[in-house]
Amino acid sequence: RRNCRGNPNCLVGIGEHVWLGEIDENSFHNIDDPNCERRKKNAFVGLTNLGATCYVNTFLQMWFLNLELRQALYLCPSACSDGVPKDTDYEPQSICEHLQYLFALLQNSKRRYIDPSAFVKALGLDTAQQQDAQEFSKLFMSLLEDTLSKQKNPDVRNIVQKQFCGEYAYVTVCNQCGRESKLVSKFYELELNIQGHKQLTDCITEFLKEEKLEGDNRYFCETCQSKQNATRKIRLLSLPCTLNLQLMRFVFDRQTGHKKKLNTYIGFSELLDMEPFMEQKNGVHVYELSAVLIHRGVSAYSGHYIAHVKDPQTGEWYKFNDEDIEKMEGKKLQLGIEEDLAEPSKSQTRKPKCGKGTHCSRNAYMLVYRLQAREKSLTVEVPAFLQELVERDNCKFEEWCNEMAEMRKQSVARGKIKHEEVKELYQRLPAEAGSPYDFISLEWLQKWLDESTPPKPIDNTACLCSHGKLHPDKISLMKRISEYVADFFYRRYGGGPRLNVKALCKDCVVERCRILRLKNQLNEDYKAVTNLLKVTVKGNDGFWVGKASLRTWRQLALEQLNEQDEDAEHSNGKMNGNAQNKDESNEEKREEEEELNFNEDIVCPHGDLCINENERRVVSKEAWEKLKQYFPKAPEFPNNKECCSQCKILEREGEENEALHKMMASEQKTSLQNLFHDKCRPCLGSWPQETDELYIVSQFFVEEWRKFVRRPTRCSPVSSIANSVLLCPHGGLMFTFASMTKEDSKHIALIWPSEWERIQKLFVVDHVIKITRTQGPGAEGTHYTSEPQLCPECREGLLCQQQRDLREYTQATVYVHKVVDNKKVMKDAAPELNVSSSEAEEEREENKPEGEQDPDFNQANGGTKRQKLSQQSYITYQSQGIRRSTRHRKVRGEKALLVSANQTLKELKIQIMHAFSVAPFDQNLSMDGKLLSDDTATLGSLGVIPESVILLKADEPIADYAAMDDVMQVCLPEEGFKGTGLLGH
Repeated sequence: RRNCRGNPNCLVGIGEHVWLGEIDENSFHNIDDPNCERRKKNAFVGLTNLGATCYVNTFLQMWFLNLELRQALYLCPSACSDGVPKDTDYEPQSICEHLQYLFALLQNSKRRYIDPSAFVKALGLDTAQQQDAQEFSKLFMSLLEDTLSKQKNPDVRNIVQKQFCGEYAYVTVCNQCGRESKLVSKFYELELNIQGHKQLTDCITEFLKEEKLEGDNRYFCETCQSKQNATRKIRLLSLPCTLNLQLMRFVFDRQTGHKKKLNTYIGFSELLDMEPFMEQKNGVHVYELSAVLIHRGVSAYSGHYIAHVKDPQTGEWYKFNDEDIEKMEGKKLQLGIEEDLAEPSKSQTRKPKCGKGTHCSRNAYMLVYRLQAREKSLTVEVPAFLQELVERDNCKFEEWCNEMAEMRKQSVARGKIKHEEVKELYQRLPAEAGSPYDFISLEWLQKWLDESTPPKPIDNTACLCSHGKLHPDKISLMKRISEYVADFFYRRYGGGPRLNVKALCKDCVVERCRILRLKNQLNEDYKAVTNLLKVTVKGNDGFWVGKASLRTWRQLALEQLNEQDEDAEHSNGKMNGNAQNKDESNEEKREEEEELNFNEDIVCPHGDLCINENERRVVSKEAWEKLKQYFPKAPEFPNNKECCSQCKILEREGEENEALHKMMASEQKTSLQNLFHDKCRPCLGSWPQETDELYIVSQFFVEEWRKFVRRPTRCSPVSSIANSVLLCPHGGLMFTFASMTKEDSKHIALIWPSEWERIQKLFVVDHVIKITRTQGPGAEGTHYTSEPQLCPECREGLLCQQQRDLREYTQATVYVHKVVDNKKVMKDAAPELNVSSSEAEEEREENKPEGEQDPDFNQANGGTKRQKLSQQSYITYQSQGIRRSTRHRKVRGEKALLVSANQTLKELKIQIMHAFSVAPFDQNLSMDGKLLSDDTATLGSLGVIPESVILLKADEPIADYAAMDDVMQVCLPEEGFKGTGLLGH
């Protein structure tokens, strides 16, 4: 029953059971008998359900069996009455032409069912959405009447009115004077309330019953010239040949606000005498039941529509259910299973007993009665041009039937040949002992035995090794078959390469055996090497080995042996065209090179023995030889080998440089002690009286220099000051005096003149930046000038770029602070203004970009630094004008939210609702004293920028989570309901 995949001789369970024994012909194909799609004798033609169009199909079948309507439609002139060219497909241009062609196919087609998709598309109906069937009937009749009203032939023009249109009058009688007011109206169906009724006649009686107009509802009588009590009722004046009675099963439920279906039984008879309901009782108004339209399902929004329609020519009843049409026995209406609800419940009422000639239904929503006729039924002939189109469609159907029959015949013939082939070859498939044999892919054999897919040429390349022979590890994917069957396969299906008795690769087998032996020997050698390492090596007979390599040599050896197997498979994959692309291969190669091999941990960058003796130890010659068996390419260093001379020189130079750096750091710290400790620093806002000149350097230089002075052995010395980062490409200053006192003060460091003299001796300065105070008479006579001067154009460009970045941010952080009462807790809400020098240093070091760790970064990348300067975190002001720290400190009652500039205030309120459990309509948001109230405005337009603090005051927080869910449904963007345009009318 199951194939042994590891055994190449096992040929059981590979798919052969399908072919052994007798096989039914039908199993050789999956093509249904085309004659099943052929229309049976004296049967009607069905209609395909296009998804949710069963309600359309029921009306089409009912209208088709209205012979007078069909005859009139056939008489309607068509643009193709003279014939349609044979090389073009017929495309109806109007609703009448669509109905003509559809009725002609329903009458004379050879198909069991036809496709009404062209007609449904012309009406503009959504095939996936079920419409209101009663509404569809009304709208279509109105459309058809409007279309036919333009016809010259009166039999065609008036057919809808003759067949379906009747008249009734709304009659109002004044109780005071007896004046009668009459309003005559046409109807195409009578809409009958069924709630509280059991019989159809009761529904009609209620429809016609008298209504009293009293109290506030009194009637204004023209004769009395005042409001009077009156009575109003409907009087039937005339009835059509076809009487459509709509049973109002689908009603509006005020409690739920939705439609519901009334699943109550209504009784109706096959003969309906309307004489008692007529105003003038001077004619014959006996009707006989001709159709019952059924809706199966308990819901008003889903279910299935079918129709029971009486053939007017034979008097036999048929059930029309889309493609399937069933003839009722004994010329009787049999509702049967249609009365079973899809979801039965205990509260269902029992079906009342029905007498002879009567029926009752809880699913019928429309009853169609036809005036009882004494003359014989009408015979309707299909017009010549429509019959030609039907014959053309019948020819296509016959061609399709013949094509399907031929395909079935060919499939059966191929199946029989394959059956005989498999029965013969499977018996000779096993290779006998001592006889020649071939290896063949198991996957191909299974495809050969799979009846659904014809086998492709044999492909054995996936099982080849790097030497072009059968890989020993691929034996489990192969089967050994006799040479006779292999000859037949290659002759019949082609392919290759052939893998005969000599195909197994001896080189790969020998290599696999070597690896297996080494794997088995590895544990023994590990124990031996461990013991040898315990022996102290004397003299110069030992070898240097890395301690890390010694700790992991067994694992390395095992991985190396496994990699040799994988390398063999990888080279096999390259032969078979499955090699990875060059980029991936090169990347893997680089990763492998980065991983140190055995004993490479004591190799210096110059390829010689490293100078650090703590990382290596001496092992005996015997231990080294055992290790060399597993790592023949490992670097070899006898214990008398000298260390790398270049590394020794570099070590000495490093020690000298460290001493030099310590001395430089000590000297610079002593010379610029106040700058290092950030003490006694000048301030532009309150200019010191003792000097009229101050110098400016980049704050970046000061931070890098302080790091060097703190850790001279770990950080490289700073040799130059790159003030170019503070200048524009034209050499002008990027900051105004006012901005340097406020938001741009974090980019600069102010230097005393005495400090500047020492700095010029210690560092190379690329650009001198100086601020000079000029004092004139009076307080307003003080002026400040910079050298170099401000570049207005570049300054304006920098501000524009900063503002643009503020408006276009994404996933930035803002802080929402909840205010408990009306008081703004400014003490808590205010961010920290004073940060200690060491703490600030650590913060800057943590947040420093990777590229800025390089001490020469400011000299080599001046342009880049200028660009980075415009992208610094931006400064905002509180009402007091105090600068906020670039690193916001969250306080109690505050939460951080991720926002984007293009999101609306309404969306922010929803985020706040989740964070603070405050409904959006209870949120009062403000920022910098300004109220944020426009829910449709974006955060960017409201001035909310990264690191902003928004104050939240809640009117009345909601604790009810159910209420919060309701609020969320209201707040989230709404999706409009899409209506379907019915009939395009």
